[in-house]
Amino acid sequence: MGDHYERIIDVEVSQEEAPALAERMVGWMVAEGLLTREMSDVAMYSFQVDEGHVPGPNWARAAEDWGDDHIPAPVAVIVGRDHHVGGQGEDDAEYANCPRCETRTVFIHYPEACEPDEEVWRPFRDAIDTWKETGEGSADCSACGASVPVTEWEWEMNFALGALAFDFWGWPPLTDDFAAEFGRQLGHRTAQHMGKF
Repeated sequence: MGDHYERIIDVEVSQEEAPALAERMVGWMVAEGLLTREMSDVAMYSFQVDEGHVPGPNWARAAEDWGDDHIPAPVAVIVGRDHHVGGQGEDDAEYANCPRCETRTVFIHYPEACEPDEEVWRPFRDAIDTWKETGEGSADCSACGASVPVTEWEWEMNFALGALAFDFWGWPPLTDDFAAEFGRQLGHRTAQHMGKF
């Protein structure tokens, strides 16, 4: 069965700005009654943090209707440069598009393979690791030769890089209106994932 989550990632905020923005977003959700300041680790499985904010009395305004008896789990607030992956247990991107020439670099050749081609994926993975540590990391496009920052590559929909993310554990699917308002409150572009633990 497992536990599911929906994640919203800010793909533009800097590491330095992320803590203040995280606090502002939590304050907004608390003021709207979507969350409380109470913290819990019950049914929350984010790898980066141990506890999340308990849903508030108006949490259902952000999600589709799943019945009166459904109680969602906490919302984890993840601050710090990291890669984020949707789905179920994956940790690598399937592909990325070069923003300079639009050529797609494929790392995992589904359905023939379920693991990345190490020779192709390694330079990108190393660049992502460097970005996590320093805030800068680039990978070369094999087609046009451009050295492109990893934050500018156009990653497939289940892979994103960002310094701020929110994991909604056990919530019904978030509504499009809420996701759009969430992005407006952040003031940045976002990526959205669903997954299962």
